[in-house]
Amino acid sequence: MKEDFLHFLWEYGLFDQSQLATTTGENIEILTPGQHNTDAGPDFFNAKIKIGGTLWAGNVEIHTRASDWQRHRHNEDKAYNNVILHVVKENDKPVLSTGGLPLATFVMRYNPQLEARYAALQQSVEWVPCGKDAAQADLFRVKHFLSRVLVERLERKAQQLYEALNATHNNWHEAFYRLLFRTFGFGVNAAPFEWLAKATPFAAIGKQRHSLLQVEALLFGQAGMLAGEAKDDYQRALQKEYAFLQIKFSLQPLEAHVWKFLRLRPSNFPTVRIAQLAMLLFRSADLIDKMLAFHTADDLYKLFGVQASAYWEEHFTFGNISRKIPKTIGTTSVQRMITNLVVPFLFAYGRRQTNEALCEKAIELLETLPPEKNHITNGWEETGMKLGSAFYTQALIQLKTDYCNNRQCLKCGIGVILLQKELHMNPKTKQ
Repeated sequence: MKEDFLHFLWEYGLFDQSQLATTTGENIEILTPGQHNTDAGPDFFNAKIKIGGTLWAGNVEIHTRASDWQRHRHNEDKAYNNVILHVVKENDKPVLSTGGLPLATFVMRYNPQLEARYAALQQSVEWVPCGKDAAQADLFRVKHFLSRVLVERLERKAQQLYEALNATHNNWHEAFYRLLFRTFGFGVNAAPFEWLAKATPFAAIGKQRHSLLQVEALLFGQAGMLAGEAKDDYQRALQKEYAFLQIKFSLQPLEAHVWKFLRLRPSNFPTVRIAQLAMLLFRSADLIDKMLAFHTADDLYKLFGVQASAYWEEHFTFGNISRKIPKTIGTTSVQRMITNLVVPFLFAYGRRQTNEALCEKAIELLETLPPEKNHITNGWEETGMKLGSAFYTQALIQLKTDYCNNRQCLKCGIGVILLQKELHMNPKTKQ
């Protein structure tokens, strides 16, 4: 049995506590099991344990076999000087502390059904290890755990913004601008949009924001979409503007081949998305301020639900006329932008400004959004899990990718609930 399973039993007290005693017969009273340490050093820090009537404060080390203490050379490591109790599954050898004294040892006994249930989770071929049992866990406890997982996801997304901040010398506007562009890629074209942001300085956009045509020329020109012979008057006008702006700002465009059109719906073509992005930048000079000041999600729908310029009503690409359809960023796309752009930005900004109210506002915003639809959320729905809002879907995406896919059942709140339930169903605790 892996030691992490024994760590789990110790942390949650899921072992036989009817006769707590050391291998030499001294009574044990566990006041606090300590704080689980996942780095180098003893397994649990700052435990408080009475051994033979004496209160000890220190660390706890856990091994499958007592002889592992010496095999791991803990007897030579000063980091283990303050170990007050050695917890083992099998006491195969007496061991000495770093000071050369006999080490207080406790043999942990537990319900074998717990070990069998854990082994089943590790060997499961279900989409998630616990399968449909996940939906049967206590909803209140599940939501409490998912709140923690959601914060982990937001912190991971915030890290992207922090990296952009470092790359832009702590310029929040430039960093947000890069994240905004990447979001407009909607997955498939995320990388080319990010390259476009890096190739087109935020300051250049700001200086030309008075003219929609010039903003469009900058973006399409830098995207490499204005090279060659123009297909109509609109593209010709963009080329003329870009020729001037390229020299003015010493710009180097991307290669047009980096953009992906294959297997995309025409409304999601990068040409349409660039036109919508140009309108957003033209219309909203103070996006960050407006995001920080929003009151309801409707404010954000109005902010990001822009429509591309008139030319694009009859085009998806340059020169190819299509049926007239206004190219407005739809409700579903705006929801994705709020989830993947606005919420992470508010959370990251709140963290950096030590404004917890802003972090809470970001999380509350997710609770007002409908649940997302993708292959991961569909999988959770098939287990019977209720997906009431984007709060749940974002947390469950994180849970699937970081916990379930890596079989981290002992670190998962749902896994803990199910294993505790196993103990209540099978109360026999001794092996």
